[in-house]
Amino acid sequence: MIDMDAYFFGSFINGEERKDGRKEMEVFNPFNNEVIGKIFCATSEDIKDAVNTAQQVFLDTMKKMPAYERSKILRKTADLLEGKAEEFANLLSLEAGKPIRESRGEVTRATQVLRFASEGAKSIYGEQIPMDSAIGGENQIGISKRVPLGVVAAITPFNFPLNLALHKIAPAIAVGNTIVLKPAEKTPLSAVLINQLFEEAGLPKGALNIVMGPGQDLVEPLVTHPKVKKVTFTGSGAVGWKIDEMAKRKKVTLELGSNAPNIIFEDGDLDVAVNAIVMGGYTYAGQACVSAQRTYVHESVYDEFLEKLVAKVRVLKMGDPREESTEMGPMITEDAAKRAESWIKEAIDQGASVLTGGNRNGTLLEPTIISNITPEMKVFCAEVFAPIVVIIPFSDEEDVIASANDTELGLHAGVFTADINRAMRVADSIETGGVWINEVSVRRYDHIPYGGVKDSGVGKEGIKYAIEEMTDTKFLGIRLY
Repeated sequence: MIDMDAYFFGSFINGEERKDGRKEMEVFNPFNNEVIGKIFCATSEDIKDAVNTAQQVFLDTMKKMPAYERSKILRKTADLLEGKAEEFANLLSLEAGKPIRESRGEVTRATQVLRFASEGAKSIYGEQIPMDSAIGGENQIGISKRVPLGVVAAITPFNFPLNLALHKIAPAIAVGNTIVLKPAEKTPLSAVLINQLFEEAGLPKGALNIVMGPGQDLVEPLVTHPKVKKVTFTGSGAVGWKIDEMAKRKKVTLELGSNAPNIIFEDGDLDVAVNAIVMGGYTYAGQACVSAQRTYVHESVYDEFLEKLVAKVRVLKMGDPREESTEMGPMITEDAAKRAESWIKEAIDQGASVLTGGNRNGTLLEPTIISNITPEMKVFCAEVFAPIVVIIPFSDEEDVIASANDTELGLHAGVFTADINRAMRVADSIETGGVWINEVSVRRYDHIPYGGVKDSGVGKEGIKYAIEEMTDTKFLGIRLY
């Protein structure tokens, strides 16, 4: 197992750890509030050094490294991570409060991300352009190729601290960029350990640099540094759009919040839908941007659906995320749990009914189902980011689509129906970056295009698509004599 006494980390710049004379922050286990580690916060000079180091390593090494070498490093890192899967899973349960079975799933996905990126490094294609399509283009050859950008600034959230970091690191390495990573200060430990695996796999020192500390101190100097060419951020919309303003003329990918609608029609398989909503609403205590928050159910099956759903949610086992039997653990902080609890109470005061759950004990908020919803309630119209599912009956297809779209957010949606014509019609009408049919909105695989519309962000992740976002297209023209 991992040595718990070793979780005292500074920033890592050019392979060297920086601790001395820096402000300290403790890292807590969300379940019991025990201190499990400590970080030493980066200074503004550390940020400058990290970016300058990354820029030099890009010019001297990564830009020139052949694709097969980049692919080999990524593949070896995946093998090393697979060999330490249980250690990483235990760490995720400690720092993020994620049930151990979900933590194992995150490590499995992270390994897969590295392998997708390893293959992606060898599949970065350009194209030949028929120059004689244009008058005067005779006897010329046109070629486009994708080239790396340089330094990528990556800022990651607490909820998937390993996998979402690799969604940024792995494609950057695949194309020959270098990275400065700022992990969430609540869950920074797994980022350091994956950095150690990259070094063991042969990634040059300074190709991946990690700066530790709170976002309010580090994000602006990192994002605005003139040598940073690309910013990729996952987190809240409030922070994301500020980053977009700071970044100005840099390339930016923003993966922000959502308020995912899931629509269950009268001909949908209710058992499939119920199981999907349980998974989608309460996985990692609902702390996922595509969590199944708004669930619309056709009025003809509304009562039956509710009965089945409440029965399953009531028996979900809460508790210590390290125990094998735990199905739902804590929220990331007590403040986060208190906020969600206050939204539940506010909805009750406005006339909503809590069918199960709603109670809080520290960071543990019971899995909650709310009905009798009105559009102005926060649990309906805002991203709750908690184990709360609201159930809304509907009768008309056009009306439910209009309600689903009545938000400034649009990341994923789910539609449950046996009618393929209706499924495609509704999917085309919902204003989101992705729609799942007969599956819940929270579903994500690591090679699909993933990104939102409206205020849910810009750009796409998923290895192939992130590679495109992390490269430029360069044209080469040749005149033949």
